[in-house]
Amino acid sequence: MTANTQRFREFKMPDVGEGLTEAEILKWYVNVGDTVADGQVVCEVETAKAAVELPIPFDGVVHELRFGEGTTVDVGQVIISVDTQPGAGPAEEAPAAAPAATEEPEPEQQGRQAVLVGYGAAPSSTKRRPRKASVAAATGTAGPHAGVPAEGTGPAATGATVAAAIQAELNGHAGTAPVAPVAPAAPAPAPAPAPVPAPAPVAGSAAAPVGARPLAKPPVRKLAKDLGIDLTTVVPTGPGGVVTREDVHAATQAAAQAAAQPAAEVVAPAAVAVAAPVANGARETRIPVKGVRKVTAQAMVASAFTAPHVTEFITVDVTRTMKLVQKLKADPDMAGLRVNPLLLVAKALLVAVKRNPDVNAAWDEENQEIVLKHYVNLGIAAATPRGLIVPNIKDAQDKALPELSRSLSDLVATAREGKTSPADMAGGTLTITNVGVFGVDTGTPILNPGESAILAFGAIKLQPWVHKGKVKPRHVTTLALSFDHRLIDGELGSRFLADVAAVLEDPKRLITWA
Repeated sequence: MTANTQRFREFKMPDVGEGLTEAEILKWYVNVGDTVADGQVVCEVETAKAAVELPIPFDGVVHELRFGEGTTVDVGQVIISVDTQPGAGPAEEAPAAAPAATEEPEPEQQGRQAVLVGYGAAPSSTKRRPRKASVAAATGTAGPHAGVPAEGTGPAATGATVAAAIQAELNGHAGTAPVAPVAPAAPAPAPAPAPVPAPAPVAGSAAAPVGARPLAKPPVRKLAKDLGIDLTTVVPTGPGGVVTREDVHAATQAAAQAAAQPAAEVVAPAAVAVAAPVANGARETRIPVKGVRKVTAQAMVASAFTAPHVTEFITVDVTRTMKLVQKLKADPDMAGLRVNPLLLVAKALLVAVKRNPDVNAAWDEENQEIVLKHYVNLGIAAATPRGLIVPNIKDAQDKALPELSRSLSDLVATAREGKTSPADMAGGTLTITNVGVFGVDTGTPILNPGESAILAFGAIKLQPWVHKGKVKPRHVTTLALSFDHRLIDGELGSRFLADVAAVLEDPKRLITWA
């Protein structure tokens, strides 16, 4: 068992986020037979927060890919196995020698442990037989071998023939694998009456195949347990109806294909419905909610019904800010940096936080405390193909305008590429959502969970505005601030929003108020 385990290394789905329980395999970068090296990225997975590339932690040749692309896998499940000794011979050699020990041994025949080639001595397998014999004795079955017919296994020749037929069927129709174990159960009672003392229990065993214990060695049982496979649903192909490691892996692949099939059936009609709704007559399309969209929906529901939201609005003349944007674009100190109105809105918010530090807080429900934060992790809502995510700029309050511009550009670029890590989205304190890029004037944004406020920045439009006693066309926008009323009362929220607007109305306050 040690040699085989050392040769075939299994890589399990890690917890790539903060306590996440599952991830979807987006893309495999390797195939069976490819050589891999320690640290090489083998696949890309999507968690509820981000897409992450997974490196393999050892060298070798890919032996098996347990799940296909598009499959959602629980954390802790094996997703790939690697042969770390590819020159050691065929992978089936070790399991092939093992069935010699699966003949039903007498409890006292301890000398047979030596034939467990590739698995070493297995005292646990000989200990299980007395328990089965005792159970059989309790039900009136005589002899230590009486349990074998009850499990639906016949002589070795019959089992091999049935197994070969099942395997042939399995190769042609992988999806029927879970149903196949019923087939060998029917012929079993014919040879089973050989033990004369047990005719009655054998006849009754047909009604209780669910409780029968499949024949399998301890390592195979452990493998099935780790993979979440019920051995009673596995088609045995070993001599005498013994379940092998290959049988368990085949059942895992069949389960993965069966799980992936419904998703394919859902996605395909969606494309058809959009392309030719009249042709197929589809009136509805169902889209699975998973990944980023799933966690966003859960977070927004939790936020909306946990934190008491209040939203305030202010319309402001930002003509001077737009002129400053143009001057900064021509400034040599800002050469190569992205300068836009969002950059100055972010800087205005940071200045307003400095003047109103109590807005930068969090609610501790367990201890019934308000936690004031002396740092600002500024979140920027970013629309990506996978959904809306909110990465944040760490310690934004300490960044000068060029540093803030660089951080903002990196954040947006990483988000659009789908490379934002869970750490980049954790620990936010305040958020800005730029709805103006969609031509929207304003909105009532929902708080990011754990944060105190979110600022919606609307579209900047030329509008008639009274300026110096005359109506003139000016660049005008509307800001909307949603905040947690447990942390921020109406007065504090109003002062904070008014300060943001004041900076955008007259950017000189970036200097006088900083």
